Amino acid sequence: MIICPNCKEEIEDGSYYCDQCGEALVYCKNCGRVGRGRRCTQCGGLMVSADELQGQQVSQASSRSHQEPQNVFKPASQHDISEAIGGTRERREPEGAQLPVQSGIPTLTLYNPTLNIRMMGVNGAIIGRRQGPYQQLFEGNMYISGVHAQLIYRADSGWAIIDKNSSNGTKLNQRDLQPDVPMTMKSGDIVTLANINLQVSIA
Repeated sequence: MIICPNCKEEIEDGSYYCDQCGEALVYCKNCGRVGRGRRCTQCGGLMVSADELQGQQVSQASSRSHQEPQNVFKPASQHDISEAIGGTRERREPEGAQLPVQSGIPTLTLYNPTLNIRMMGVNGAIIGRRQGPYQQLFEGNMYISGVHAQLIYRADSGWAIIDKNSSNGTKLNQRDLQPDVPMTMKSGDIVTLANINLQVSIA
């Protein structure tokens, strides 16, 4: 865990942004510590964005095949994300399926076969890395905020998703959601949580 230099909240190692205040994080090019300003207060190294540090890491990895620098930021790869949200290869039922069935509400499923994600919609449920019934799916993904989105069901319009001021955004069919504004979903829609696409099925 690291401390956001802006809001002083504890956040996950390797985050691009603080999921509490949204601050873009910068890291020391030499020692990998998160900080502020142009120079590291620990070693005096140049502070760079996470993307720049990733490029440096790739360059170093290509020149040193068996030696990896210590304390250098290493963003999650698609494989890492798949593994983190996976454990799902052995999972026999969708996340949320163990919760009480809500009578009279159509069944909502959000899924991504490539990443082995399958979520059963729960009215009012939070989707996030730290909260909600789907936490286990996303706890290893640094792009997903601690409280990222929320699912709600309304009798007049059906299932909807709400972005909860997430750092990396929520989209419905590639359209950005405004924070705290419910957007109705239908079967076949694509919900995007940060960098993860989920297909919508309502039965």
